[in-house]
Amino acid sequence: MQLRTLGRSNLRIAPLCLGGNVFGWTANEAASFKVLDAFVDAGLNFIDTADVYSAWVPGHHGGESETIIGNWLKRGARRNDVVIATKVGMEMAPDRKGLSAAHIARSAEESLRRLQTDHIDLYFAHRDDPSISFEETLGAYQKLIEDGKVRAIGASNYSATRLAEALEVSRELGLPRYEVLQPLYNLYARADYESALEPMCVEQQVSVVSYSALASGFLTGKYRTPGDAAKSARGESVIAKFLNERGLRILAALDGVGRRYGASPASVALAWQIARPSITAPIASATTVDQLSELVAATRMKLDQAAIEQLNTASR
Repeated sequence: MQLRTLGRSNLRIAPLCLGGNVFGWTANEAASFKVLDAFVDAGLNFIDTADVYSAWVPGHHGGESETIIGNWLKRGARRNDVVIATKVGMEMAPDRKGLSAAHIARSAEESLRRLQTDHIDLYFAHRDDPSISFEETLGAYQKLIEDGKVRAIGASNYSATRLAEALEVSRELGLPRYEVLQPLYNLYARADYESALEPMCVEQQVSVVSYSALASGFLTGKYRTPGDAAKSARGESVIAKFLNERGLRILAALDGVGRRYGASPASVALAWQIARPSITAPIASATTVDQLSELVAATRMKLDQAAIEQLNTASR
């Protein structure tokens, strides 16, 4: 499988990232291990998680996903075969959030312990923290990189203006720069990314790893009528947000392209992103090996221009 480089780093990834938000939440450890094993067996290597996954579940405190990935690595997965990304910045406790140097240093050590590894390949700022200077935040990352605990850094949920400011501070002060952006982007949610973030990332050689690539499952075709809300815990919110004239038009286009390629809507939706020059890898999650097979299939599809235009038109 052809690998892609993350920004100006030396990290090389396959064109699809496995989202770890479900590990320890809707996928227990045994199910997560099966998905992780199948993912690597398919020739893919990029896994995304965060310290806060899955603090939203009653009884959880965050770190559950990292812990499962760490146990998987300890069980025998070869560390050098995978690129692991995790994040810092979301609230773990009232006094444990943001991008201060102290919080980053402490959180990195905790993530390393849970992941049972000596380094994080890609460490994201999970969201912008305007209360802390870029100099402080990037300086904290610099120390982690110098200590061999982090290889490269990225930014998630940053506006174009703030990302540009961070890149300028890195250039002026000789500090590490964000090599990767992780924005919300999919066939339904296009405007925010394409209008301002995309041209800047292309110009600045910042790679893009998009989250919610399947729009909370809507782009799998799972939700087509109000009655489908019962199919998952988040069904009602998905239908309220996406099941409208435009959403149905997008599903129809996914179905049409899928028939031509003998592929599922999920595979087509991911293949559309993989084909976009500015996207290095979309992120998608799976709780079963069967679900994973649809994601992997996207990496083997080569959509022609007619298919891309059909999807662009439907989602415009």
